[in-house]
Amino acid sequence: MAALGMFDTANLNGGQKLAVKYFTVSLALFGAQVLFGMLAGIQYLHPDFLYGILDFSVNRTLHLNAMVVWLLFGFMGGVYWILEDEAKHPVVALWLGNLIFWIFTLAVVAVVLVFLLVQVGPAEMKSIWFINEGREYLEAPRWADIGIVVSVLSFFFNVAATFAKGKYTGIGGVLVIDLLALFGLYLAGMFYTPNVSIDQFWWWWVIHLWVEATWEVLVGGIMAYMLMTTLGVSRKIVETWLYIEVALMFGSGILGLGHHYFWIGTPQYWLTIGGFFSALEPVPLVAMVVHAVYDSGVHKLKNSNHPALAWTIAQAAGNFFGAGVWGFMHTLPQINMYTHGTQWTASHGHLAFFGAYACAVISFFYIAAQKSRGNVWMSSGMVGAWRWKWAMTFLWVGMVGMTMSLLIAGYEQSQIERAVEGSTWMAYFTAQAHPWFVQGMNWRLISGWVFSAGFVLLAWDLLTIGKRETRPAAQIHEQATASA
Repeated sequence: MAALGMFDTANLNGGQKLAVKYFTVSLALFGAQVLFGMLAGIQYLHPDFLYGILDFSVNRTLHLNAMVVWLLFGFMGGVYWILEDEAKHPVVALWLGNLIFWIFTLAVVAVVLVFLLVQVGPAEMKSIWFINEGREYLEAPRWADIGIVVSVLSFFFNVAATFAKGKYTGIGGVLVIDLLALFGLYLAGMFYTPNVSIDQFWWWWVIHLWVEATWEVLVGGIMAYMLMTTLGVSRKIVETWLYIEVALMFGSGILGLGHHYFWIGTPQYWLTIGGFFSALEPVPLVAMVVHAVYDSGVHKLKNSNHPALAWTIAQAAGNFFGAGVWGFMHTLPQINMYTHGTQWTASHGHLAFFGAYACAVISFFYIAAQKSRGNVWMSSGMVGAWRWKWAMTFLWVGMVGMTMSLLIAGYEQSQIERAVEGSTWMAYFTAQAHPWFVQGMNWRLISGWVFSAGFVLLAWDLLTIGKRETRPAAQIHEQATASA
């Protein structure tokens, strides 16, 4: 058992020790995403910056792929963290999980080095296999794609085998089924078709269903555990909303995929189906958090990890506005005709990914930090609490600033480039040179600096939080139970 305030993994189970490794790499990749995003933001305004050394297209690729991979590492860490607690059984083949972690990490390092040092290659299969596949958001070379599938399959085996030998729970059942989809849907982006429309059709199965559907359910599972851990709410409440989330994933998630099919030659009925269902996915997760917080208030439950709960509530709000409101307001076909491919889309993407996924992973960082410090009480008034509060403030102010800056720039593009000048090349360059667009990009960069400051504070806080705390979290829960 670790002493209170001292960092020690002695009181962690095997799955949680592995989770800490995943969280460490996840945080490092989060920093890489911020770094390459800032470099790309500077290059957008000053194209000669690092010209011939690190091009904008490479920075953008690294920024986007780092986001996908750091969140994936965070999710895998989150599942390993809860696995033994949920299944009441040690992780089956933990050695395999540790082996895959190191293989996956080294593969990510290799891909990043190729992107940085090689960058481009000839238009032949060798480039697809070893340099870049060329598909936006799925640029990783083919060998890395295969590695991701193998890693997720091994991850699935660890989780499914552990629940099979241990206790079955609703959260466990949902996670096992979702992990099948997590590796299965990724296969849709690994084959080639000569028809551009068909290729885009399958590409969206990865971009939407892999990221927006399977990730959404995965987040639902770990957030359910989070709410039970931080607030002590009833399992019945969180699992009920989790089942509703799965049902809506099959309904709104799959049908909502149609909002990507507007302009690639698919049948016209997708205009109506995709536009209507695309905004319903965040509803159950928001309802889960609201219901859990309400229930904790009714039963006078006390929270022993304030930063984790704060990020959990931020996840619900960010998911609702980023994925729901911001997504719906530009995916209706009548609107998307003007907004598609503008910075309006980037505005939605930034807020949705940060709100729906990044906040969930950060909340788990704090759960891991708490137990690694001997399970201390992390209150809002603890020593050094200003760091997590200001980190959260800077991150959210920076993110909202980027979201609104990109929204203004996208609005200008949709009006001048699309509505007024009719989507010609000349219209594109006219819109890019407009003062509103340039101002929007400048404010996006300023907001990015604020966000970067928030990340530095976050990393500092995660390394030091609870260091001088001596009050055990268990004591707070006992006091809450006695007074209830």
